[in-house]
Amino acid sequence: MAEVNNCETAEQKGFQVVQVQGEVDLSWSQKLRKAVLDALAKGQPVAVDLSRVTYIDSSGIAALVEGFQSARGKSQHFSLVAVSQPVIAVLELARLDRVFPIFPTLDEAAQS
Repeated sequence: MAEVNNCETAEQKGFQVVQVQGEVDLSWSQKLRKAVLDALAKGQPVAVDLSRVTYIDSSGIAALVEGFQSARGKSQHFSLVAVSQPVIAVLELARLDRVFPIFPTLDEAAQS
């Protein structure tokens, strides 16, 4: 049974937390992009929780990069939290683990 793709945003600890689940690929990355940009539009710090992402391709990474660049342009806090092993592997391969602020937990992102 395939894992359900889901993307929900909730306010937690002063952050807009975008919780992503499932496989983020070309058919689904636009939903992630919209969720991230909508969260940024609220003017709060944004954290993208990737703990339940089992696969991500370049289109999903591009959605995250766009969110990061948009946040930086507005001097807004943007981070990735609880990044799953499949995602961290892709980020390391693309050397984006050195670009994104990545934290094990939302609490640690909040302290940064």
